[in-house]
Amino acid sequence: MPQTSDDQALHALAAEIGVSRIWHDAQGEERTVGDASLVAIAEALGYGARTPGEIAASRDRVRREQAEPPAMLVTEAGTPTHLPPGLAPTGTSTLQAELTAPDGTVRVFDLSTPMLPALNEPGYYALKVSGRALTLAVAPREGSASGLPGEARIWGPAVQIGALRAEGSHPFGTFRELAEAVDAFAAQGADVIAINPVHALFAGVGEGFSPYSPSSRLCFNGALGDPALLGLPLLPQDASDGEFGSELGAGSEGSLIDWEAALPRRLVQLRAYFSALDEKTRARISRDNARHGEKLVRQALYDALDVHFRSQGLEGWQVWPEEFRDPGSAAVAAFALEHDDEIAFHLFTQWLARESLAAVQARARAGGMAVGLLADLAVGVHTQGADAWSMGDSLLQGLTIGAPPDPMGPLGQNWMLTSFSPQGLARSGYAPWIETIRAALRTSGALRVDHAFGLARLWVVPGGKPSSEGAYLAYPFADLVRILALEAHLAGALIVAEDLGTMPQGFGPAIAARGILGMRVLWFERSGDGGFLGASQYDAAAVAMTGTHDTATIAGWWSGRDLDWAEKLGRLPEGLSRQEAEERRDRERNLLWTALTHDAGPPPPADEPEAVVEAALRHIGRTPCALAVAPLEDLLAAREQPNLPGTVTEHPNWRRRLSAPLPALLAEPATARRLQALNEARRQS
Repeated sequence: MPQTSDDQALHALAAEIGVSRIWHDAQGEERTVGDASLVAIAEALGYGARTPGEIAASRDRVRREQAEPPAMLVTEAGTPTHLPPGLAPTGTSTLQAELTAPDGTVRVFDLSTPMLPALNEPGYYALKVSGRALTLAVAPREGSASGLPGEARIWGPAVQIGALRAEGSHPFGTFRELAEAVDAFAAQGADVIAINPVHALFAGVGEGFSPYSPSSRLCFNGALGDPALLGLPLLPQDASDGEFGSELGAGSEGSLIDWEAALPRRLVQLRAYFSALDEKTRARISRDNARHGEKLVRQALYDALDVHFRSQGLEGWQVWPEEFRDPGSAAVAAFALEHDDEIAFHLFTQWLARESLAAVQARARAGGMAVGLLADLAVGVHTQGADAWSMGDSLLQGLTIGAPPDPMGPLGQNWMLTSFSPQGLARSGYAPWIETIRAALRTSGALRVDHAFGLARLWVVPGGKPSSEGAYLAYPFADLVRILALEAHLAGALIVAEDLGTMPQGFGPAIAARGILGMRVLWFERSGDGGFLGASQYDAAAVAMTGTHDTATIAGWWSGRDLDWAEKLGRLPEGLSRQEAEERRDRERNLLWTALTHDAGPPPPADEPEAVVEAALRHIGRTPCALAVAPLEDLLAAREQPNLPGTVTEHPNWRRRLSAPLPALLAEPATARRLQALNEARRQS
């Protein structure tokens, strides 16, 4: 059916605000987004689109916005910077620009053309052009964001903090157990320890424990801090009211974490500890927190409000009394005055977590690790959380993010998270993005960006609609990736981009040019005929991995444990019977064994995966990749994976615990051989 002029105007508006009407699925097939979805997404972004008049007004608004000078210009070292037309004064042929460097040096330019000369020093510059003030961000030259020591080819484990266990430990792993893991792996020669996200969750709420669905990415999970890491005394027995013996959070022997019970109990324990603090320690906390400004106070205020209203059955700031939904309201200010000790408590939990994690990173570097902690930045935040409450239109409103339909998920995915608004980022001069990166790098030596394709585009879903009615929303990729490289440069950090899946055009070369490492996971490194790639065929500018928290472990895949779960949940691939799935797996086992060993001998039986695990570790160790990472589950030859995508309660996601303290597990002969295999492969290649 031919398009009408009204259709064409709607489609033009969608393109102008970055919403793709045409997209291509994983098989390269062209798909078209319906007009109803375009209207809903445009309205959620703040652009009326229901009538021809609204569309015309929205297009006029877009043109005015594009003509306005930006709050921040982003460029590259060694490259002249074109000034946007909005900075040129009407009727004047010469531009005057005043540039203040990060060190305070001021330079003045009289420009015959709207172009700044190349700057060689990366950083943030204050810029005034004909009286208009803005920030100029100068990203480093190509390849300078890797953060790796020379030509080193390093390795490390990926650990789920909650799974770690120590003698007399908490019911879940904390930063104390992470510190012990750092010590253990530093002694084995590891230079990196990758961790799951440690963003702030909802204070004391046991149900929302997924690390990838945080309340805030600017603050930390207050349940994970440990006083002993900061030189503070353990809480005396007589101050605990019998809640927890001589240690904060005495142990649990279960193989699965009971988060629903453990997190509320942890909040009670932390309250008791806070009540027992002396004035000297409280003054120390206040001094340390003062450096982190209003954002930290607002997090503590949100947590206090959330605890208060949850006790009344009101979950999520959208259902709080209306006067509390605005962080700047008089009602919120009055609440803060009336509950100052409660806010001080939440400031304490943030201090405890932040400073504990910083102590772990310092311990890693002191132990000889070249990088230390590789933090993980979740792709978004919970719509009911602190960031969504406090950031306003810097985040998407009325839209959630997810994934489009594909063969594995024909209905698509809705992660029920929100993320940055492209328009909000532009208005704020990218301040929320910069703050988010800095929050992660403040306590780590490296950062993995989850679903890094979101720097270029995100699948957004209108509220109340199925994921299949979403569309791709474009993001200012060139600016976001340059700022990421600049922040990495300033922090001396390594950046890893999770680039698994259908890659947007130009994404790979852009991150590689800035020294940002991609991910090359064993299961997905295949040739055209379905065989597994040899170690020498891996991309050097990447992280070689035996798996991720979302994939089957080596032992689990070889033994068919993942097929057990697929059969139980009715998710066998392509509708195969279990027997057909086993036959296919047998063929793939042969392909994997051939790639790992070059047919050094017959493959082991399915129920004896240990030799395969060791061969897989050698395989990623031999790759030319700058970094090799093995999930702890593979180092231990475990058969269960931490998370099964597409499940919530059907699989014990994020609940599994180690069977014993980590040092004891690493000392077991079979595990020691696997560690030696990976270490030797890294050194010999």
